[in-house]
Amino acid sequence: MNVLRFISQNRGQVLELTLEHLWLVGLSTLFAIAIGIPLGIVIAHRPRLKGPVLASANIIQTIPSLALFGFLLPLPWLGERADRLAILALTLYALLPIIRNTFTGIRGIDAAVLEAGRGMGLTESQLLFQVELPLAVSTILSGVRVAIVISVGLATIAAAIGAGGLGEFIFRGLSMVDNNVILAGAIPAAILALFADAAIGWLERRLQPR
Repeated sequence: MNVLRFISQNRGQVLELTLEHLWLVGLSTLFAIAIGIPLGIVIAHRPRLKGPVLASANIIQTIPSLALFGFLLPLPWLGERADRLAILALTLYALLPIIRNTFTGIRGIDAAVLEAGRGMGLTESQLLFQVELPLAVSTILSGVRVAIVISVGLATIAAAIGAGGLGEFIFRGLSMVDNNVILAGAIPAAILALFADAAIGWLERRLQPR
């Protein structure tokens, strides 16, 4: 196939852009986890905050990716570096599944289990870290899994603002009307998404409460 020949001939650039793609996805996912899990915990314990938090995350999801990049571009510190802007945008898009699954995982724990923990003298923080999070971890990982797959796909759009990644090949192929160049970006991105989905799925099954 011509596309495989193209990838072989440009393997150095393919590897470089793949690493850039992994950097954008990895860093944005870590930020989304650091923000989304605490927010999910907060709304699980304070249900009155659920509406505003989930509504805000849903609104972000409805904004087209290129439009969001455009909204963020004028920001003084972020606009100077395309990779910073792309990481922030990907972080915002990854929040909804993480927040929602954290909330669902914690709220889905049997009330009798929580009462048993309180009866054993556990404090609220001990109950959270020793009971709630271990029981909800597989559900939380399911949200992280969705967030990573979304980020791998959306990171290709980041090339439109010069943030690098496999989208470079896709946009270059579109301008050249060359399917081989487009596929040289699309195929590795699809493989990354499938690998991430399988790896997190395996971890999710391993950590499923028994």
